[in-house]
Amino acid sequence: MSNTQPTSIPTDLPGWTQQPNQPVTYPRMFVEVARELGAEPADILQQAGLPPGALDDPAGRISYLQTLHVFAAVHAAIGDTALGFDNGLRLPLTAHGSLGYALMCAPTPREAIAILERFWNLRGRGVLMTVRQTENQLFFEIEPEVPLPEPLREMMFSSILTSIVRGMEFVQPMQPSEREIWLRGPEPPGYQRRKHQVPGVRFNMPSAGVLLGGDAAWLDEPLPTANPEGLAQALAQCERESALTETDNDIARQIRAHLVLEQNGYPTPEQLANKLCLTPRTLRRRLHEQGLSYKQILDDVRRRDSCHLLATSDLEIQSISELLGYADPANFTRAFKSWTGKAPRVWRRDND
Repeated sequence: MSNTQPTSIPTDLPGWTQQPNQPVTYPRMFVEVARELGAEPADILQQAGLPPGALDDPAGRISYLQTLHVFAAVHAAIGDTALGFDNGLRLPLTAHGSLGYALMCAPTPREAIAILERFWNLRGRGVLMTVRQTENQLFFEIEPEVPLPEPLREMMFSSILTSIVRGMEFVQPMQPSEREIWLRGPEPPGYQRRKHQVPGVRFNMPSAGVLLGGDAAWLDEPLPTANPEGLAQALAQCERESALTETDNDIARQIRAHLVLEQNGYPTPEQLANKLCLTPRTLRRRLHEQGLSYKQILDDVRRRDSCHLLATSDLEIQSISELLGYADPANFTRAFKSWTGKAPRVWRRDND
């Protein structure tokens, strides 16, 4: 048990965070894991401001803000974000509803990934996912839709990424030769006790996600759980659920998808607005409604791309700096150190 002070939840969150758009599956599992570690569920719910039984209905939903309060209460009770790994290990694909069933029934890993990208939003808002593929690597990157305190982010993300890896192990007959979980925060005290169950975790990374490397032949291997009839039924249910899901506020995900590094740098806010058929003023307003700005998202994308370029290319630091839009390499070095705690040359050496 812990005497950790409850993590402060931001008070300026956008309106969608107060809508009941989160399945109770995930907070309920966190509370259950905390109970097994000695916490009292009733105390957690009380601290989160929820009535007894608020998480009992398997089909129930609560708001993202309420979910954050549950996570904060769990963290206060246990005091170790490594609990997220325990949670992720207990989330089989079937815990993810019709999306999980569709992933099980997909014919190949490649098509399962396409389904995951298409219907990721069905399991609640709050976390954005981007899949990036190079010749020899695949990276599932996740980011918070709104800024989060580090303990909550790390606890949530360790659970999500562990669950993704567990799902891959369940359906894939052929595993990629390289597999790592990346987390942005420091190693939590309890990770070493869980390392044998969740190996290959790297901390203090510039992005959070699952990195898969090696021969990409596994992407097109038939899945033993493939079921065409079941897939058709699951996808139809996913489509129905998607039609009921609000998508107007998905502006952050759309911007990240279009913020691609090109020869002339990143698209400007005006160019992004044009691509999204919006006026620049409307684009700024929608971002503001989510507590975000173009600069915040651009910094996140620069962090992601700088890591990728340092790890996969032989470009000089100055060249990478210029590609990312920094006129002065010293400014890039300062920004990179603020993201990772290390200078670019040191990060490249340590991750070679």
